[in-house]
Amino acid sequence: MLSLHKLRTLGTVVRLGGIRPSAEPLLRAASAVSRSVGLLEASLGTALFERKGRGMLLTPMGELAHKRFLRIAQELGAVLDEAAVGRDSLTAAALDVLYDEKRLLAVSLLAEVHHMPTVGRHLGVSQPAVSAAVARLERALGHKLFLRTARGLMPTDVGARWVRRFDRVLAELRYLEDDVAAARGTMEGVITVGTLPLVRTHVLPCAISSLLAKHPRLQVQSVESPYEQLCAGLLSGKVDFILGALRPLADKALTSEPLFADRLGLMASANHPLNRRRRIRFQDLREFPWVLSRSGTPLRESLATFFAAHGEAAPMPTVETGDLAMVRGLLLQGPMLTVLSTHQLRYEVDAGQLCVLRFPMEGLQRHIGVTTRAGAHLSVAALALLAAIRECSPAE
Repeated sequence: MLSLHKLRTLGTVVRLGGIRPSAEPLLRAASAVSRSVGLLEASLGTALFERKGRGMLLTPMGELAHKRFLRIAQELGAVLDEAAVGRDSLTAAALDVLYDEKRLLAVSLLAEVHHMPTVGRHLGVSQPAVSAAVARLERALGHKLFLRTARGLMPTDVGARWVRRFDRVLAELRYLEDDVAAARGTMEGVITVGTLPLVRTHVLPCAISSLLAKHPRLQVQSVESPYEQLCAGLLSGKVDFILGALRPLADKALTSEPLFADRLGLMASANHPLNRRRRIRFQDLREFPWVLSRSGTPLRESLATFFAAHGEAAPMPTVETGDLAMVRGLLLQGPMLTVLSTHQLRYEVDAGQLCVLRFPMEGLQRHIGVTTRAGAHLSVAALALLAAIRECSPAE
């Protein structure tokens, strides 16, 4: 992982225009400042400055690094501003403590797993080392970040707010490495996509295959979690974007981009009794059990609206699940009905195992798209996957 201390040195050199003017505010000798810049360049494998008589000018790679640093400084600056409320000032040592990527990573992991020994094993350090890292950060900022509870070490309110900012800082470090690699002509790194059921069958596999054919060194992680958990990951920077059915955005920190409208159909086993009927009525549907997504999902809300528009009560599901494999298995095993995008079970329909019943469902559709964090500057790799997703999305 890149060094936050060295990136802070880069930011100071850019702001003050050279090595010597930066030495005093950084409380370091000019030679140490110069060495720090050189080590950062070595870790990125590229020159960040042009050393000229009139000063140090950023190279294009340096511009990339500096833009990421400014975003990091904004996040950590917000933490420092909140920590300083009610206090005369924060010491320069607090800056040094905060600009430490390993310390931020330890706090981030602890907020996730709530157990210091687990964090230590993950980072390859002892539990006392993790405890000392957390304690030093708490002393520097003047706030408790965790409370010991029956469920383990849980973040305090202020701790939860700051951990989210720490996570976004760690994401910027990952993005910077990916950006520099892409600028050198090698697309690499890890893209983390929060995926909702619809897109896992065709759109995302198509986009990943297309992207990896051009850039085989990339890795894609698909996170399949409830929507609320995906949003939390998105806001913290642990998830690059969410792909799936769009929902009303309750948080102004999120933004969405519609890709296509997905039409839904009534689906069942190819051997289902209703598949032999040319005309299916609403009352016929009440004779069979249903498997549907959980209450409150866009699909259930659309289905309720559709039935209400026809003066009918929405079906009550016998089984509620968001697991497509479960839905597929239940449909194949018996007389169950469901309403889904025909894209989601297209392979089973093509194979003659499942069918779309002859029941008109005009107007029943949902919008599929991408949800991102407002103002986020994704890595070049993540943007490339988004472009591939747009290409693989069906035409309206």
